[in-house]
Amino acid sequence: MGMRPHTVLALGGVAILAVAATGCSPDGTPANTVVESKMFDFSGDSLTVKSDSADLQLVAADVKGVRVTRQVSGTKVGGEIESGWKLEGGVLTLSLDCTGLSVNCGAKYTVKVPRDVAMTAENGKGLVEATGFTADFSAKAGDMRLSDLSGPHLDLEGRDGTIEGDRISARSVTVASRNGDNELNFVSAPDLVDVRSQDGDVRLGLPEATYAVDTAAKKGDITVDVMKDDTSDHAVRIHTRNGDIVIGKREAP
Repeated sequence: MGMRPHTVLALGGVAILAVAATGCSPDGTPANTVVESKMFDFSGDSLTVKSDSADLQLVAADVKGVRVTRQVSGTKVGGEIESGWKLEGGVLTLSLDCTGLSVNCGAKYTVKVPRDVAMTAENGKGLVEATGFTADFSAKAGDMRLSDLSGPHLDLEGRDGTIEGDRISARSVTVASRNGDNELNFVSAPDLVDVRSQDGDVRLGLPEATYAVDTAAKKGDITVDVMKDDTSDHAVRIHTRNGDIVIGKREAP
């Protein structure tokens, strides 16, 4: 059974569309799911998105303002499932709160933002996905899946999860990872890649060029399969405490 539209409300000129899933829909949306969308007025050049446990999907798009779609699903017995969203002072806060004796819930927020907005994403326990941004991008989260990021600077802080980046063309990339593997594939030679990892493997796929390479691993193997030149303008520094380091040619698209 598919989605069933419920109500469209006009609140202060902002449209909210609510849809409920009462069974398994053709697009795979789980049962007991409520889908809502809201457009926020926004004209700034930078945006911070904060969440504690809901998954975040950040999409650069041809939009005016910030469009948010949330999917909240779950079951409850003697409990409450509450979600919230607000945009104040350039900070978009997206929340999910599950309380009660027997509550099982989850949420995913899809956020569409103008392409040239500088983004900061902070997610305590959930996933951050991002694609298509052309300005600076930074994220602090567990798992990250990133693609087609071409802004000047990419700054990532991983906690307990994997970081995956594909078709990256940022000039400067810094990664600090606590516990989890890191894999980044570049479509253009970066000026700087600096990765510091405590526990986890690090894999870089780089275009053909010469690189000034600095690697160190206390416990782990190191494999470097790119042309090295200590005077190169393209610097790669990878230091790990416990994990392998692999630097090679980028994977074919």
